[in-house]
Amino acid sequence: MGNRLRAHIVPLLGELPAQSFATSDAQRLIDHLGAQGFTSTTIAQYLVLLRKVVMHGVHTGVLRDAPAFPKVKVRSQPRGSFSVTEYRSIISTARSLRGHSHPVLDQLSAGERFWIARELLVMPDELPWLIRWMVNTFVRPSDIKLMKNKHIEVVRGKHVYLRMNLPETKRHSQPIVSLRPAVRVYECLLAYRTEHGHGGAEDYIFMPHLKNREHALAVLNFFFHWVLEKARLEKGPLGQSRTLYCLRHTAITLRLLYGQGIDMLTLARNARTSVNMVERFYASVLSGEMNVGLLQSRRGRTS
Repeated sequence: MGNRLRAHIVPLLGELPAQSFATSDAQRLIDHLGAQGFTSTTIAQYLVLLRKVVMHGVHTGVLRDAPAFPKVKVRSQPRGSFSVTEYRSIISTARSLRGHSHPVLDQLSAGERFWIARELLVMPDELPWLIRWMVNTFVRPSDIKLMKNKHIEVVRGKHVYLRMNLPETKRHSQPIVSLRPAVRVYECLLAYRTEHGHGGAEDYIFMPHLKNREHALAVLNFFFHWVLEKARLEKGPLGQSRTLYCLRHTAITLRLLYGQGIDMLTLARNARTSVNMVERFYASVLSGEMNVGLLQSRRGRTS
């Protein structure tokens, strides 16, 4: 919210006297964001933020009432999840880039600063683990910056999985259960972290040496984008720009495709989302032919 205020709302409307704010000013923001190429969903989110500012003015007595806000018709567009082949490709690409310096270093002159410190502009060893982790745990990128070792428990019984008691996100606080491959990823990562002095309960799982967690997530996004560029997978099937969030979409989409008999309620609760969100943004990209075997299956006869 702070980033959005500073990036577009304050530069466009910051000098406007509060008492002069009108519906036409909200429309100005819509037109400005539309010219920047923002989606209807993002524009609607900016309007929500602007309305919060205006209502704060009403609650504090600066404004008598809030003017009407224009309506933005939101067109839901699923993020570009990865196919199994694409998923394998980005893991392979991330592994091949480990230890390599980012090309931006060659473009910087001596002493020139970049938003990432020069010593960090080397592909970290953990990025392939991060990719596999997200596809096998259903977590959001915002969870990545908060996860510590103390939040993770390895469960070995009839099933082997990780029980993740993560901090509350989007009003969801229930534990998340991972797929089995996530256990191997975590054990390898934890061994690596312990070897480098970051294996304690209070240590962050990814980028533990960066105390600014917003910056840590931004750096991971930066390197993931480099992997996508190298693999030529920056865009989804509908032309969507891909980010780390697409790995969460991949996790849920692959479970819908290959999870035998899984129901949407169980999947939604474990992914800390709603069935409605799964249907709108995840299941919407699936076709009947993708699960033709399940469609044609028959219940066994009972004697």
